[in-house]
Amino acid sequence: MASILSEVPVEVDAATAWKALRRVGQPHELFAPVLTAARLDGDVRMVHFANGLKIRERILDVDDARRRVAYTVLDGPGMEYHHASMQIVETAPGHCLFVWITDFTPDGIQSTLAPLIEQGSSALKNTLEATPAPLRAGSCRPVPGTTLQGGSSR
Repeated sequence: MASILSEVPVEVDAATAWKALRRVGQPHELFAPVLTAARLDGDVRMVHFANGLKIRERILDVDDARRRVAYTVLDGPGMEYHHASMQIVETAPGHCLFVWITDFTPDGIQSTLAPLIEQGSSALKNTLEATPAPLRAGSCRPVPGTTLQGGSSR
């Protein structure tokens, strides 16, 4: 099994970053231009990548207390196993750290996953930092009908 760890400092407060990340039905808004579209059906979402790739993911947990989202890829090309988590860690007022950990097999798909994770992390940072502060708080609302909560088991 292989792992990729991405840690990216973001110049926005942790609460604002978490409000955006926890919107699991709209990852294409936060990770644009890497993701171009997404659709959430229950706890399964379909994400569309700019390179044409489409992947189904199962949202395993949305943990408000830890500011953490966990998910697994259900049908990634060449993947035998995939589990990932994304977390927002407060580092100082107005600053946070975006932590993305991905575990997968086989090891050989690292060359495919690493650039997507790097591009996605940069996209999140750019999106959050480019949004004017007054709009950040008002534009990031939970997805209606999303009931996943921290500590839930699926």
